[in-house]
Amino acid sequence: LLQDSYLTSFPSAGELRSVRGWFERVGDLAACQAAANRVLHGKGVEALKTFLQKHPATQTQRRDSPTNATEAEVAEHVITVEEIEEAAQIWSEGLKGSPAVTERKHPVLPQEGKRNMLLTSALPYVNNVPHLGNIIGCVLSADVFARYGRLRGWNLLYICGTDEYGTATENKAREEGLTPQEICDKYHAIHADIYKWFQIDFDFFGRTTTKQQTEIAQDIFWRLHERGFLLEDTVEQLRCESCQRFLADRFVEGECPHCRYPEARGDQCDKCGRLINAVELRNPQCKVCKETPVIRSSKHLFLNLPKLEDELEQWLDKSTSSGDWTVNARHITRSWIRDGLKPRCITRDLQWGTPVPHEDYKEKVFYVWFDAPIGYLSITANYTDQWEKWWKNPQQVELYNFMAKDNVPFHSVVFPCSLLGAQDNYTLVNHLIATEYLNYEDTKFSKSRGVGVFGDMAKDTGIPSDVWRFYLLYLRPEGQDSAFSWSDMALKNNSELLNNLGNFINRAGMFVSKFFDGCVPEMLLNEDDKRLIAQVRWELKQYIQLLDKVRIRDALKCILSISRHGNQYMQLNEPWKKIKGGDGDRRRAGTVTGVSVNVACLLSAVLEPYMPSVSHTIRQQLQAPHTCVSAILQNTGTFICTLPAGHRISAGNKLRGLKAQKADKSVIDDEVEKLLQLKKQLSLAEGKNPEPAAQKGKKK
Repeated sequence: LLQDSYLTSFPSAGELRSVRGWFERVGDLAACQAAANRVLHGKGVEALKTFLQKHPATQTQRRDSPTNATEAEVAEHVITVEEIEEAAQIWSEGLKGSPAVTERKHPVLPQEGKRNMLLTSALPYVNNVPHLGNIIGCVLSADVFARYGRLRGWNLLYICGTDEYGTATENKAREEGLTPQEICDKYHAIHADIYKWFQIDFDFFGRTTTKQQTEIAQDIFWRLHERGFLLEDTVEQLRCESCQRFLADRFVEGECPHCRYPEARGDQCDKCGRLINAVELRNPQCKVCKETPVIRSSKHLFLNLPKLEDELEQWLDKSTSSGDWTVNARHITRSWIRDGLKPRCITRDLQWGTPVPHEDYKEKVFYVWFDAPIGYLSITANYTDQWEKWWKNPQQVELYNFMAKDNVPFHSVVFPCSLLGAQDNYTLVNHLIATEYLNYEDTKFSKSRGVGVFGDMAKDTGIPSDVWRFYLLYLRPEGQDSAFSWSDMALKNNSELLNNLGNFINRAGMFVSKFFDGCVPEMLLNEDDKRLIAQVRWELKQYIQLLDKVRIRDALKCILSISRHGNQYMQLNEPWKKIKGGDGDRRRAGTVTGVSVNVACLLSAVLEPYMPSVSHTIRQQLQAPHTCVSAILQNTGTFICTLPAGHRISAGNKLRGLKAQKADKSVIDDEVEKLLQLKKQLSLAEGKNPEPAAQKGKKK
């Protein structure tokens, strides 16, 4: 069989007698024949294709992948003469015919002829404060892509909310002496406040404890029931006699039966990733009281995944081949399919949850992993009563799901099966974007153990949220796990954010203010200038290609490369020296300064998805045209002269101008406060004390 497959793929190999002989000898071995029969059931080469499709693909490092290579390993792009001339020609055209900036109007609904994109990030559980791992894995990654998509002119809706039902909420309520609803209200507000501080620009941030959640979940349940996709069975569950309750999967820990990891949860092992039935755990413990639970029987309803497997596989083939699924999402999903799907329990013996509407199960609620993803639909329904235009419109809508890798099977297998079985023309995921894990120093983030940096702690440091966003996105775990480190955060902040990016943008603006009285000078381009413009244009195109494919960390490296090119260009041309020379040198200093400040303007545009406040501040100081961002990011990327000769900027010059004009004191005070705040942010970013030291010997 292998011989046929090999020689069919490579016909010239038929002439290689030694290779053919080796295949024949191996094929005659009894062990090989037995293995082929066991896997392929005598069906030949076509069966091999089906078998391989169900197995995870070998993860090979792409030679062109910046994610898996150091900067030294990624070859520098060689700019051709044609690219240089084309870039210079496009640059000179300026902002002519640039697209108008469209304001977002709510409710955002799909539009005919537009690219309609629906973004979700995995619903954060409401029982605790989110840590940095939660933030980068879900809401921040989706926010970067949402901001980018809006700048590209896509018709985009970004929704999220808190997942509020389940045992974890009941236990938290007991701990704090509140009702489950009061706990949900308290922590929903905490989550919303943290995400607002991190500048997560949701179109709507909702929650799952709503009337719409009950209605939509129960409707999907009845449709599955009526179409024969639910099973009834008696299952063994762990019950804690001390707590007098059945234990939800995440509230029991024990030794994994597969890899012996000692802290496996009751539904999944964090180490080997295998799914677990809680009663299979060795030496189980109740996480609340640490007592050993006992096994009890209870009648439950199951989603019949095996009955939906063929339809699921057809849909998966189409979605994974046409959409952008991260490698880990494909790998995890294939592993589930390979192992064979089993019926999945959708009910639980709890009080706090969406009630099961069936008469025989009226004392039960829906299991969180049946119920929670339906929250995407119900949250959209809370945003607009026209929610079905997004969620029952697969012909017009592209759905992006953002999450950490542990959530993948529920979004790629379980939830799609619920929607496929409901047979109601639901929009299914087209692009599944999963991160690896972000660790904390040399251990794991843990909400239950309080290990790591949490959202409220990040806010309390006084370090601006843009700086946190930058560092989290810089180490976003795209291809493998990464680790947050305080010392590395300080290092990257100083080396990349301040010394590279900040240094270039600051110098470009300062030279215009200091040497040319705040007015962009005339630019007479020579070959060095045109080469820089071509290099920046190439990096811009890479940035757009990468972000179109949701390679967020890699696209950030393009931004840093642009500012690195800019710094090298300035160092080579030394405008601070040439400005002191003759007329020719002064003109040269003007050209270098003018080109540099235009590169700074471009950097403000590409920074917008990553550091929105910094981006806005730069454009405000440069007094950049409103259309510059959309003009730069249209099509495959266009580096144009957005700040032509004669354009006036305000960086470092506005306050002096206001004083000269004898402006109202309140206006001047406003500008002073802005400058002081900017200075304070820079001091904090550098790890310095923003408050000036008390001066000795002076009396008040």
